[in-house]
Amino acid sequence: MRLAYQYRLRPTAAQMQNLNHWLDMLRSQYNWLLAERFDWWELHRCPVNACPLVSSITPPKEQPNYYNQKRSLVALKKERSWYKAMHSQVLQDMVRRVGLAFDRYLKGDSNGKRSGKPRFKGKGRYHSFIYTQAENDWIVGNQVSLPKLGTIKFIQHRPLPEGFDVKTAIISKKADDWYITFSLVDESVPTINPNIDIEKSVGIDLGLKDFLVTGDGLHVPIPQYYRKAQKRLAKEQRKLAHKKNKASKRRAKQVRKVAKLHAKIARQRKEFHHKTAVLLLRKYEVIAHENLNIKGLARTRLAKSVQDAGWGTFITILANKAEKAGCLTIGVNPSGTTQMCSDCDAHVPKTLSDRWHACPDCRLELHRDENSGRNMLKKAEGHPVFKARGVRSTRWTMKREARTLSAG
Repeated sequence: MRLAYQYRLRPTAAQMQNLNHWLDMLRSQYNWLLAERFDWWELHRCPVNACPLVSSITPPKEQPNYYNQKRSLVALKKERSWYKAMHSQVLQDMVRRVGLAFDRYLKGDSNGKRSGKPRFKGKGRYHSFIYTQAENDWIVGNQVSLPKLGTIKFIQHRPLPEGFDVKTAIISKKADDWYITFSLVDESVPTINPNIDIEKSVGIDLGLKDFLVTGDGLHVPIPQYYRKAQKRLAKEQRKLAHKKNKASKRRAKQVRKVAKLHAKIARQRKEFHHKTAVLLLRKYEVIAHENLNIKGLARTRLAKSVQDAGWGTFITILANKAEKAGCLTIGVNPSGTTQMCSDCDAHVPKTLSDRWHACPDCRLELHRDENSGRNMLKKAEGHPVFKARGVRSTRWTMKREARTLSAG
């Protein structure tokens, strides 16, 4: 099992200056290595053993990759001695980020989805660095000893779990302060509890009228934090737009003020997601949810409401918390779950404004999102966890079969 614990750092003024200096040096070298890759791509656009479609009068060069760019760090430290003050793991991870951004642009990720063209990092656009081989003994009480940076205090608002090994440490600069995130691993903890109770299973329907509705009737209202803060945010952004001098201290202060307001909205939403996930996992052990095309929905006229709901972040938090609790989340295709009756599988057409499901065949009547949540769970029955226990149908389908037998 892998976990992440984040704490707020309390660096001194000298340490904060050093952290900012590291970020600026990493940003400069990131831009240099990214430019090196772009230069090679514009000249060659193919490996050295292939015939290019675009010819060049320059002799062919070796294609930049993670390994040869990592070897260039040795020469970098000789030419620019100030880079010797930076830990080697931090520099190597910066090279990895360059390769990851460029490969996603050319080849795509594991699913074949390509990202946009990577951009050069402007001042203040490089926010974090990583120690890729952190150790447990770096942490002593409320202090963490970071190589080449020294001992920095942090607010340990919750203790690290016992039995887990610290693998990485991420130092990040956010709108209000510095933070450290420890990545923890314990291979002995199972991902899914072998004694999981599938009777405690439910399907959930995500929406904009209610944040979610479960198949057994639990309605969680949507908070709409961005909508509530929209007027105040617009006021602060207008003040920022009036400050034309980009080098002024007043503009920098207003930028921080707007950033903090955005951060507050994001944290309110994140806290709501965490509390909702805990509410579900205390009651259920198997949760079936819909695999929504959130990117597609974010390009419609409902974009602001979809982004404010944060369904993608919630599903990720729910899956992580379920794994930690030994529970299971199952994503299913939501196609037809609203139009199909959860009791008799009859097709009952509805428009988006129809909020009530009334089946003319079996006379089932309930909220349309509850009906959809039940259909989510029915679709999830093909998961190996259900098959391993010989589960053939959910409790709602069992009621339908019992009713059919009694009628015969």
